[in-house]
Amino acid sequence: MTRPLRTALLAAALGLAAPSAFAADDVLTVGVATAQTGSLAVFDGPVIDGFRLGVEEINAEGGIDGKIRIETIEKDVRSDAAQTSIAVSELIDEGVDVLILPCDADPAFAASALASEAKIPAFSTCASSPTLPLMGGDFMFANFPGDNVQATVSAGWAREEGAKTAYVLYSPDTQYTTLPLYFADAFKKMGGEVVGESTYKIGQQDFSAEVTKIRSIEPEPDVIMTSAYEPDFPAFIRQLRAAGVKSQVIGSDGIDSPTTFSLGEASDGVVFTTAGHPLDGSPLAAFNEKFAEKYGRESDTVFNGIGYDLVKILEAAVEATGGDTDSQALRDAIAGLEGVQGATSVITYKGTTGMPVREVTLIRVKDGKRELVGQPSPDPDMIPEPRMQ
Repeated sequence: MTRPLRTALLAAALGLAAPSAFAADDVLTVGVATAQTGSLAVFDGPVIDGFRLGVEEINAEGGIDGKIRIETIEKDVRSDAAQTSIAVSELIDEGVDVLILPCDADPAFAASALASEAKIPAFSTCASSPTLPLMGGDFMFANFPGDNVQATVSAGWAREEGAKTAYVLYSPDTQYTTLPLYFADAFKKMGGEVVGESTYKIGQQDFSAEVTKIRSIEPEPDVIMTSAYEPDFPAFIRQLRAAGVKSQVIGSDGIDSPTTFSLGEASDGVVFTTAGHPLDGSPLAAFNEKFAEKYGRESDTVFNGIGYDLVKILEAAVEATGGDTDSQALRDAIAGLEGVQGATSVITYKGTTGMPVREVTLIRVKDGKRELVGQPSPDPDMIPEPRMQ
């Protein structure tokens, strides 16, 4: 269906005589089906704040290339996979050109088949499972460093710090919470030994059994790796430290939230991977200044910048098509993007399967603040292959 026809149908359905002051071909319509309530809102909420800032900035300049205005249709999918599919079906019927899906891979999976069938490019806001674009089809793209890449970076750091033994805590409930399995693969490949593992259920608040199992290991593992996030991670780290376990804990991007930095001694010293750090003079520092000006508060998570990145990717794709907002043209343009400067990183899709090449940052929690540990590039030979689950 052509975009003018879709727009006409939408206007008719809504009983509108004219949907916009702009001609249909001068508008990029983005369907935003994200989790503004529920368990994933802690990620998607900040992402969409950054996304809105980017859209506002471009439209204030007259649109992409001064002529293609970005319009959004937003729906709250309430962190639910079934609701995500419903919302995406509605957005496709409304004629959107591009889709933005929730942070976690599982609800994004639920909608990826719909996007692929409609031949509309879709991005997860911040899902990091490398299997998402592989299983989601040619129109599915991610917007975050892959789990397997993050795990390789953290395993490499642990080995460089002298860690010889590791324990992994993971949940089989979602793709993301199995990230420690990638860590275990990389750690062993680098010569380390995994001395134990435990699983947990998402939402679990009693970790006494897992902590007891860890305490029984003599000597304590040098590092404990988990991708647990709120509310599970705060419960786990508090119980672990209360039991006297002093092993270095390594997390991942799911704990890049204000909560982690508010846990006091329990989280002090935790190291985790994320998508960027606002070094002085960096694009992320510049973005954070704009964010504070717009919202009247400091950006306290990298996920704000991740949302802004999405807008820059869309801008670059439309520029690559010469202003064509046809979904197939956009998909092809996205797949060929190289070196797009976002707020958090330089981003490349060219030559990938839809999982972007972008920077991974290691952060340490120190006195309730973030301390940059490093931004190393992992050895490609050490990166585990995606786990097709």
